[in-house]
Amino acid sequence: MARTRGSWTGGALTVRSVLKPQDVARAVFHPAWIPQPLDPSVERLKKFRVIAGAVASLGVYTFIEGGFDFTELLENAMTASVVLLFLTPLTVGAMLWVWRRGGTVRQLRVPLLNSLLLLLLFVGCVAALLGLVQTVNGSANAAVIIGVGLTMMWMLIFTAYGAVRVSGNFFGTAATHRCLPPLLAMVTSWLVALPDLVTGDLHGLSLTLGIVFILGAPVTVTAIALLEMGRLKRRYGIRLKAHPATLAPAPAPGPVPPMSPGMPPAGSPYLPPQGNPYGRPYAAGAQHPYAPHSQPPYNPQHPYGG
Repeated sequence: MARTRGSWTGGALTVRSVLKPQDVARAVFHPAWIPQPLDPSVERLKKFRVIAGAVASLGVYTFIEGGFDFTELLENAMTASVVLLFLTPLTVGAMLWVWRRGGTVRQLRVPLLNSLLLLLLFVGCVAALLGLVQTVNGSANAAVIIGVGLTMMWMLIFTAYGAVRVSGNFFGTAATHRCLPPLLAMVTSWLVALPDLVTGDLHGLSLTLGIVFILGAPVTVTAIALLEMGRLKRRYGIRLKAHPATLAPAPAPGPVPPMSPGMPPAGSPYLPPQGNPYGRPYAAGAQHPYAPHSQPPYNPQHPYGG
């Protein structure tokens, strides 16, 4: 379904919203076309996954490097954004190859393009923020420092809130498949830790602390992401290997239409209640309640025909 005008922000932005960069970031980086969460428990797991990754990442700069270097943090964020620019399409492309027997790419064209646009938008914001910081640091003009500095502070809040949003929905890939955000979180966290694992760089820490700081983020994110996908599979039948077109859509909340007593819902075939009506295994020798019963010969003298 094509995106209509105003559907990106859902009409949530006003002129006053510009004064609140966090509101703008919420509307821009968690657009209206991203599907609503299925379950509060899945949303809590998603928040834990975002917090675990952020704590592990900031912990390296705060505790290991001996201080918080803002410029270096932005440069690393820019590097990570460029990596995401290539990693996310590759991962999604690999899943499209896995889904090839269940449906076509054309069926997912609109959500895929929306997610790519959101990814490009975030990378552009990080690049713009880094450029503003370098301009302020390299300028000796007071007017430039004040003017660009105010813009930089707005962009900083906007991009920080946007980073939290895209870490949760992972560039809106849930609109394509609900399992894509946790999958991409796992792939990204391990890819970030891979250089240190290969080079053995422990950032000057002992072996134990180095392993904890390097593996802490990917192991934690992976555990939470697997739990998240497990709940999606058990509770809603959403499997990572299934093409989104083959998955039944989640029921939309809303009022239940009235119906006549004893009649099945309109538009859906009637299915009898499934499972054991007695709620426990049948006793030895007991006959199945839905199996055909043997009938005695008809006796017209018996009042009930027995």
